[in-house]
Amino acid sequence: MKLLNGAMELKPQLTLLLTLTLVAAFTVLPLCYRSLGGGRHRHFNNFFSSQPPPPDHGQAATPPPVPAADNHDSLGCDIYEGEWVPNPDAPYYTNATCWAIHEHQNCVKYGRPDGGFMRWRWKPDGCELPVFNPAQFLEIVRGKSLAFVGDSVGRNQMQSLICLLSRVAYPIDVSTTADENFKRWNYPSHNFTMASFWAPHLVKADEEDSNGPTHTGLFNLYLDEPNTDWTAQIHEFDYVIINAGHWFYRPALYYENRRLAGCRFCQLDNVADLPMYYGYRKAFRTAFKAINSSPDYKGLTILRTFSPSHFENGEWNQGGNCVRTRPFRRNETRLEGINLEMYMVQMEEFRVAEREGKEKGLKFRVLDTTEAMLLRPDGHPSSYGHLPDANVTLYNDCVHWCLPGPIDTWSDFLLQTLRMEKVRSYQERLHSSDRKMKF
Repeated sequence: MKLLNGAMELKPQLTLLLTLTLVAAFTVLPLCYRSLGGGRHRHFNNFFSSQPPPPDHGQAATPPPVPAADNHDSLGCDIYEGEWVPNPDAPYYTNATCWAIHEHQNCVKYGRPDGGFMRWRWKPDGCELPVFNPAQFLEIVRGKSLAFVGDSVGRNQMQSLICLLSRVAYPIDVSTTADENFKRWNYPSHNFTMASFWAPHLVKADEEDSNGPTHTGLFNLYLDEPNTDWTAQIHEFDYVIINAGHWFYRPALYYENRRLAGCRFCQLDNVADLPMYYGYRKAFRTAFKAINSSPDYKGLTILRTFSPSHFENGEWNQGGNCVRTRPFRRNETRLEGINLEMYMVQMEEFRVAEREGKEKGLKFRVLDTTEAMLLRPDGHPSSYGHLPDANVTLYNDCVHWCLPGPIDTWSDFLLQTLRMEKVRSYQERLHSSDRKMKF
C-alpha cells in the first residue's frame, strides 16, 4: 500500500512533466525551424567576386553568416500554390563560381543580354518558402545518399543543387564509370553522396532507328520491364528523386510481354497508333512497382512532377523559341492540354504507388514543380546555350533551365520536403512515446 500510494502521488508529477515537455517541444521546434530557414545572403555576390571556388573539389571557403529568416514557417501551407515575386538578392552563385553548369545551360556565358530571369523567388500563398540554406541541407543529409533518376532535366536539377551547395562545400567525383550519364559525387565533410542515373524512359529501352519518322530516333520501349540501370542500385540510396517527360514525345514502339502492342507516331503499317499518355502511364506504373518490390530499398521516393516547355511560334524543330523576359502571372496562363495530361498521369500513378508502398512501410512524396515552372517562360536557354553558329540538335532550348535560374527554386522545395520529414519523424516518435506512457 505504501508503494501504491507513492506511485499515486507521483502520477500527477509525471503528467505535469510530460505536459510541460510537449508544450516546450512544440513551442521551440517552430522557432528553431524559422531560425534555420536560411536568409537571403545579401553579401553573397561580393563574397564570391573576391574568392572564387577551387576548380576541382574539397571544402569550400567559409561563406558569410546565414542570417535568420524574417518570415513565418511554411508548416501547414501548400508551398506549390503561389506566384513569382522579385528577388533583388539573387542569384546565390554565378556561372563563374560554379563549375558544375553544363554548357547548354550556361546562358550568361553565351551572351544572354538580360539578367532579370535570375532575380525572382517563389512566394507561396499565405506563407513564405525559405530560400535554400546549403549548410542546413548538408546537416539534414549527413551520412545519407540521394539519387536523381530520369532525363536531362533531372540532371539539370542535380547541377543546380551542386551549385547552390558550392557556397559551403565542394564534392569529389566518386563515379564508378566514365559514362557521364551515371555520375556520383561525394561531400566528404558530411559523408553525403548524390548520383544521377540516366533513364529518360524509366523502363527498358533501346533505339530501333537513329533517324526515325521525325529524325529524332525511333525507340523500343518495353513498358512492363524496369530499367535495371537504376532499379538494381536504388537500395543504396536514402532518397530517390524520379522524373520523366519530354522523351515520351518522340516516336516509340510499345512492347508488353515482349510483344508489340502499338506505337507512338511510328508510321508503320499495321501497327496501332496509341496516345503518348499510354506509354507514359505504363512506364511510371512499372517504375513505381519496381521501387515497391525492391527487397532492400528502404528510402524515401520523391516524384518531381513534369516540367513544361515553352516553345512559341513553332515546335522545337520548326523554329519555335522562348524569348520572354519575365514570368507569367497566374491569370496569364493555365495548366492545360498536353502539360495537364502529363501531370495528371504522373499524379494518378503516384497515388497508387503511394498506397501500395505504405503497406510495405515505404514513403512517397511529391516535388510538385509543375505550376511554378509553367509560369517561367523566361527561364530557358533559348539560343543562349551554345555559340551562335553551333551545329546543335536543340538550337532553341525551351526545355532545360538556365543556371542560375528558376530551377534553383527546386532546391527550396526539396529542402522544405526534407524539413517536413524531420518534423513528421519527430511527431511519430513523440506519438510512439506517448502511447508507451499510456500503456
